[in-house]
Amino acid sequence: MSTRTTDTVASGVSATRRGLGICVTPLETRREVILHVARRAEDLGYDGFFLAEGWSQDAAVLLTEIATKTERITIGTGVLSVWGRTAGTLAMLATSLDEVSHGRFVLGLGASSPQLVEGLHDQSFTAPVAKLRAVTTQVRRLLDGERVRPTATHDHRPLRLGVAARTGLPIHLAGLGNKSIQLAGELADGWTPFLVPRSWLPCGIDVLEKAGARSGRTTRPLVGPAVPTAVAADQATAHEIASWWITFYLTSMGSLYRRSLSERGYHHQVEAVLAANPTHHTTDVPAAAHVLLDELTVWGTPDTAHHHLQHWYTAGAEMPILTLPPHRTIAELDYMLETMRPHPRNPAAASS
Repeated sequence: MSTRTTDTVASGVSATRRGLGICVTPLETRREVILHVARRAEDLGYDGFFLAEGWSQDAAVLLTEIATKTERITIGTGVLSVWGRTAGTLAMLATSLDEVSHGRFVLGLGASSPQLVEGLHDQSFTAPVAKLRAVTTQVRRLLDGERVRPTATHDHRPLRLGVAARTGLPIHLAGLGNKSIQLAGELADGWTPFLVPRSWLPCGIDVLEKAGARSGRTTRPLVGPAVPTAVAADQATAHEIASWWITFYLTSMGSLYRRSLSERGYHHQVEAVLAANPTHHTTDVPAAAHVLLDELTVWGTPDTAHHHLQHWYTAGAEMPILTLPPHRTIAELDYMLETMRPHPRNPAAASS
């Protein structure tokens, strides 16, 4: 059994202050930048650093290096596709990273998207919620030291992992649709949606809580939305970055986010963004869709950005995960990290 050090991130927020994490997307492929952000996030007192995996680098490899170069901050996958690895390899990845990080690892899983599942992993994107449930359940069994539960008849007996159990290792699930949110309420230690409207977050939390209650749970998963972040010293630059977030994910990432936002009441705004950006060469958010900037991101100059972040806490986020934009300079990323840094935990931290 490993000694868990991630109580704040896994099952609730600190009694002294609310949590705050940092995430890097798969579009950020500069290894040295990713390592710098992780170390700087730890120095500034952030609670967690999460690395998403898509179609570029192996998140586990980079997180292993980060684990050896940090000491306090929780590290996690934010998130891994359940189609890209078997439950067995996911469990081995989790136990290995938990060992290397001395109990600081969180396993984030998600159903991914048709483009990635079919276009990269050569799998058929069918019944994604059922797939997420099956893999999450098997991974949890393996982490708890149990044997795999067979899904078909085989000639050989099911195995358990050949290392000490990691009971209590947190599993966070990403989910935008109600069925996947319900699954997180049943099985997960945390719910980490991306590009979810801030005003809709209480509705998602209600779905989460009701699903947990139906399954007999007495605690609710940690609510940690990954929130695109665009903070700069001048409003124009912040607006440019925030607009890029909206247009890129609505025009270049398939139908997943368009459909999700439309179902949450933003169909006209989504259509306005698509109409304003008929090619992938512009990043215009028209006036008719400006509400998406405030609903989906933390953006603006420092005072404005902190105001937006406070609204996320008010909406029910217990540990917002500020997601940094790719392709920006280290100076720009440091500005965002330093501007949004959490309040010190104690007087000693305040003087550091």
